[in-house]
This record gives sequence, C-alpha cells and structure tokens, in this order.
Amino acid sequence: MNKKQSMPRPTVLVVDDNESIRDTLEAILKKNYTVIKVRDAEKALNIIKEREINVMLLDIKLPGMDGIEALKKIKEQYEDIEVIMITVVKDVETAVNAMKLGAYDYITKEFSYDGVANLIKRVVEKQRNSRELLYLRSEMEHYMDIGFIIGKSRKMKRVYDVIQKVAKLHTTILIMGESGTGKELISRVVHKEGCKDNEPFVVVNLASIPEYLMESALFGHEKGAFTGAFKQHFGKFELANGGTIFLDEIGELKYDLQAKLLRAIQEGEFERVGGNKTIHVNVRILAATNADLEKRVKQGKFREDLFYRLNVIPVRLPTLRERQEDIPQLVNFFIDKYNREFKKNIKGMTNSSLEILSYYTWPGNIRELENLVERLVAISDGDMISTEDIPIEYHCYGLVSSQIKESNNDVLQLACDTFEKNFILKTLEKANWHRVDAAEILGIPMSTLKYKFKKLGIYDVIKEKRTVT
Repeated sequence: MNKKQSMPRPTVLVVDDNESIRDTLEAILKKNYTVIKVRDAEKALNIIKEREINVMLLDIKLPGMDGIEALKKIKEQYEDIEVIMITVVKDVETAVNAMKLGAYDYITKEFSYDGVANLIKRVVEKQRNSRELLYLRSEMEHYMDIGFIIGKSRKMKRVYDVIQKVAKLHTTILIMGESGTGKELISRVVHKEGCKDNEPFVVVNLASIPEYLMESALFGHEKGAFTGAFKQHFGKFELANGGTIFLDEIGELKYDLQAKLLRAIQEGEFERVGGNKTIHVNVRILAATNADLEKRVKQGKFREDLFYRLNVIPVRLPTLRERQEDIPQLVNFFIDKYNREFKKNIKGMTNSSLEILSYYTWPGNIRELENLVERLVAISDGDMISTEDIPIEYHCYGLVSSQIKESNNDVLQLACDTFEKNFILKTLEKANWHRVDAAEILGIPMSTLKYKFKKLGIYDVIKEKRTVT
C-alpha cells in the first residue's frame, strides 16, 4: 500500500422485517456508513460470518428467530458487535431486559433521524476507542525522547535525514541493524513524526511469539477456532487499524504465514483464524530485522516478493561501535532518565570514565550501554560517575584494546593496577576521603598508601573529581 488508503467505512447491519423501516434507516446512515439490510435473524447471522459488522440494529419482533434469541447468539460468538434493539413503545421493557443481555441501547420505531445518527456515531466511536485502549495503555510507558535517536555522528544524522523525508509518506520501511541498535525507537520516531493525533502504534515482536500462536497474534481468531479459543480475539493488525504496526524481527516469521502477511500489506485485508469473513484495515507497515533477509531469500527461507514489498525504504542503523562519538550524549541521556527514576542527582560521568567506555566494542549496542548506566546510577553515591564505578571488565577490555599494539607492556600488571586503584578509591570514598582512616581500613601504613597514590595516579583521579564537581 504505497498510497494511503481511506479508512474502511464502519458497517451497520439493519435487521427488520418492515421494509419501510429498513429503507428509512439506510437513508439516515448511508452517507457515513456501509449499510446492509436483511429481514430476518437467520440471514443476519449468516452475514456476520462473512462480513465485518460494527453495529447491528436488531428488531425484537422478527419472523422465525426473534431478536432476543439472535442477540444471545451474537454476544456469545461476536461480543465486539454492538447491538441496538428496535422495538415498539409497548415493548420497551423487553428492550431494557435485552440490554442486560449485552445490547448497547434501544430505539423505538418512532425514532428521530438525528437521534439514530448520533447514537450510531457514539457507538462507533466507543468501539474504536475500546479497541485502541486494548493496546495503547500498555504503550504509553515506551515514549522516548527524540534526542536519544539523533546523536552527533554522521551515520545517525543520515538516518534521521531519511526519516524526516519519509515519515509523512504512507510507505513501508524496513529497518535493519544489530540487536540493541534502537530499531523500535526509530520506528516510534517515524510514527510520531508522520501520524495524526491518537493514531495507534502497535508493536509485534515476532521472535517472542510461539509459532503456533503467531497467526492468531497477528490476525486474531474467532471463538472456537482452536482449543483454548474461548472468545473472539482481535489481532495486532486490527488493533493498529488507522495507524502503524511495527513488525520486529520480521525474519522470524514462519514461511507459511508470509503469504498472508503479503496480502495484508498489499490489499489491506485478511481473515481471522477460524473465520471466513474478510477484515479490511488501513495500516502502515514498519518492519525490522537483525538478519540478512537477502541471504534468507536465496536460502528459500523468506519470500522474495515479501522482501521487496517490505524493502521499499531501507534504513540501516549503525552499531554503537560505529558511532563512538555519540557515547557521551547517550550516557547523559540515560543518566537523566535514571536520575528521575531512582530520584538521584548525578551530574554526569568523568572524562576518564568516558574514555574507558570508548574502548569497549558494545556487542549489545545501545541497550547494553543503557543497562550499564542504569546500574551505575543505581549504585553510585557521589555526584559524578567516576572510573572506580566502572565495572572491572570494562577497564580490562580497555587496557587490552589500548595496549594491543605495544607488545612491551605487561597487560596483566596493568589490569592488577587498575583493580588496586579502584579498590583504594572505593575505600577512600567509604572513609569520606580521610587518608588515615582509609589506610587503617586497608591495613597498610600511611607511607604505603601515599606510594600507591603516586604510582597508580590516584592524585589525578581525585583532582578530576574536584574539577568536574
């Protein structure tokens, strides 16, 4: 769907044996809704098996199966269909009882045009809002500041330039990159920049869904479709209708479902599991992968036609090791975030600490960096995160990386010195920076502690801490 389609019109099913009433209701509603008319409940039940119905106007008195019996069957199988009963004035009590069975409201056969139009409008809005709330409430916590994405590196600026150009276009985007590079966050930026107010954003992590549940998760299922399907279930595509669906780890989608996804993308339609009626949606597709999809196509594990449909606008995210210059900005971003969460007031990280992080290759990318900063903010007691706060494995990696070309250096000794230096600094901190007390805790003479200060460069660390604070 390269060109944005209009939202599917809600469908109203009018069930009444009086042709005049059917025609009148159609005249009132046809401007804003698709209207289907039938004269009995049996035909209505057949239609809702084949078509997606939003609202039903159901007469209580019908030939054959009456409206109350039909209401019970509808609510048992299709609880999302909102039913409004039609009754004569003398049967209002019956209509009220019908509401206890799940009917939304009732109208009498002496209805007003405006009254019916406004009632249907309220019902459709309520239905749309309830579907969105199923997902949107859980999504609010994921909001992230756009500053997290941009950075100062050329590679990230190029990514953001592409996003600005395509965000408002209703086109499919394939986001590629290693795990932890921020693929979901980029998709949220695309949605935020390109959507109108209140359009849903639905995330589907295909790698976390068991294969036997994947079709139901994406496209929903009808009651009784399989063991455990106790009621009708809306899939992620229906919840995303009118907005954006983000398909994370698209390479994990099993092959036999790829054709159904292709149809949903191209035609905007699908069927729920166990159903045969066509559901129409207007959804923007954002997909992400850390796999080489072209390689999977050649291996016969991924459909070529689906790959080209997804790869309309390719966006490749750089690894953190490719954007090392962004580390200080990202560190400050996460410090601010976890200061708020943990009610701390850490002002930043010392330059020597940032230098240690710059040597690391970050196999977990931004996610790993965030986890580290979260831990450091949680355990730090001072105003600044300094070298002694950085876990020893990062020091060791930095030592190996920085000394790798200098074969004369004793890397093991450097690692031992680093551990000793950090241990002394932690002890000093616990002793409120009183050297005599620190020497006593360490069990060494004051002269030895002074020697260690000079040898290990502890004076420089203390000086840096005082300068930045």
